[in-house]
Amino acid sequence: MKNRDINAYKKIIRSAKMRKSILYILRFIPDSVMLKIQYRIKLGRKLNLSNPQRFTEKIQWYKVNYRNEVMHQCVDKYKVREYVKDKGLGKILIPVIAKYNSIDEVDWEMLPKQFVIKTTNGGGGLNVIVCKDKMKFNFDEEKIKLSSKKIKTRTGGREWAYYGLEPGIVVEELLVNKENPTAGINDYKIFCYNGEPKYIVVDVDRYIGHKRNFYDIKWNNLHITSDCSEAGNIQKPENFEEMLRIAKILSRDFLFVRVDLYNCSGKIYFGELTFYPWSGYVDFEPDEADYMLGNDFKLI
Repeated sequence: MKNRDINAYKKIIRSAKMRKSILYILRFIPDSVMLKIQYRIKLGRKLNLSNPQRFTEKIQWYKVNYRNEVMHQCVDKYKVREYVKDKGLGKILIPVIAKYNSIDEVDWEMLPKQFVIKTTNGGGGLNVIVCKDKMKFNFDEEKIKLSSKKIKTRTGGREWAYYGLEPGIVVEELLVNKENPTAGINDYKIFCYNGEPKYIVVDVDRYIGHKRNFYDIKWNNLHITSDCSEAGNIQKPENFEEMLRIAKILSRDFLFVRVDLYNCSGKIYFGELTFYPWSGYVDFEPDEADYMLGNDFKLI
């Protein structure tokens, strides 16, 4: 069982603004050195960059060593749409309502009752706002969350793919789970190595008690936990093989990428391409899962 708090450092430096300021001050530290420091602080062990074996170690190696210019396009929430279209998969894109250069340009009045708004150059849930009911939406409060996004030179987690991205705002239609609207839709995160899907992480009940299961491509529950508790049995989608086909197409250009897809009312939608899941800072239970997920991650 896990007995160490991966976010213990946040109890020492409670202010998120202060933590960001410290990271900014320390931006002169080389990526490899900073990642070793962060890995020790967050996971409590030494980072092996010369001969990484764990998945979490290989993600850090990926940040430092892997340079594929296409990654810049693929982490941009708007420009990635062209990448998906170029792969012949435009039909799986979530419809865009509007695109803006900054949050100040957003025409809140013209937006529909429900929508999702994202920063184009951000990773993680902090850069996404979900509006399920415009009548209850606090525009001014939500605007503040996305108003300070700038061109990134270095990220806190030293994630190279995000370096140099220009900020922007994209508004998309909100996908709704018609069977259980309050729960949110299932999110299928497919781990792909050299264009081959190997594992699927399924996130469920995101709005009412976020849970997560890990499966292999034969839909065997691997009973792994990370930063969410395990869900009960999750039914395999009827179009699961089509999801794997799509993941193969979108991942073939990279050593590793997580292809995130939604499956809403039997229709597959594209979520995003993620090159650094959890930024490589996560504890798996059992610990052997860290090695298992890293085993297929062949470095060059």
